[in-house]
Amino acid sequence: MTSTTPKPTVAVLGTGIIGFPVARNLAQAGFPVRAWNRTRAKAEPLAEHGVHVADTAAEAVENASVVLTVVKDGPAALEAVTAAAPSLAEGTVWVQMSTVGDAVESLAAFARDHSLVFVDAPVQGTRQPAEQGQLVVMAAAAPEVRDTLAPLFDAIGKRTLWVADDGESGAASRLKLVLNTWVIALTHGVGEALALAQGLGVDPRHFVEVVSGGPMDSGYFQGKSAAVLSGDYTTSFSVDNAAKDAGLVLDAARRAGIRMDVVEAGHARFLRACELGHGDKDMAAGYFASFDK
Repeated sequence: MTSTTPKPTVAVLGTGIIGFPVARNLAQAGFPVRAWNRTRAKAEPLAEHGVHVADTAAEAVENASVVLTVVKDGPAALEAVTAAAPSLAEGTVWVQMSTVGDAVESLAAFARDHSLVFVDAPVQGTRQPAEQGQLVVMAAAAPEVRDTLAPLFDAIGKRTLWVADDGESGAASRLKLVLNTWVIALTHGVGEALALAQGLGVDPRHFVEVVSGGPMDSGYFQGKSAAVLSGDYTTSFSVDNAAKDAGLVLDAARRAGIRMDVVEAGHARFLRACELGHGDKDMAAGYFASFDK
């Protein structure tokens, strides 16, 4: 796409932690953007960035050639696009960007039934990368739509990995589950180490200092350990959503005949943290699962 080619109108359905900055960054990159959220108040600030805030999903997708669903899970994505269906034209490119697991099959079936071009493109990254336009997009898409989507993905991410030529294959969603397996292990590794430090009377800052700058260090380690040490659990990705994603990994693993002992334990820890009242906090609050109250 050259600089003189008009940018396609993009509809963003879902303006939560990821969807809101996605819509804003697209608008700032010069895309005409129309947005809808089930709770309209969460979308209204986008009007200040030139985004048309719609009252309904159907209104949001009017005249849009690309529709993004950026919602919690597969059922929410299907609900949003079903609500938009009366205004979806044949040939509209539907990019599902959520972590949906095996539900990608039902989404692809809906696209076939409504003559939509289905693109499976979950993202890696949470609040800060989304706000900074630094998400990693994992996309399975037909080659003929890549030229249209590449500038759009460039506006919201630092890198796009094209993993398959067919969105209906679900290849990108499967990759996302693999990545989430690693995230779950890292999150609970940090949380349990810091919990044990507290239980043994070890200064947790000494643990962080030993790891820092060495082969076990990472930006993720620094961010999650800082959240626990400061008690600041401002949500980049909630415990509730982490529990949902762990469940999706387990579902897929069972279908594949793979044992996932660490994820199974991690799922239980996230659920326990939710039961203790930490579900809406950042997933680093899985730390609290190590304590009885």
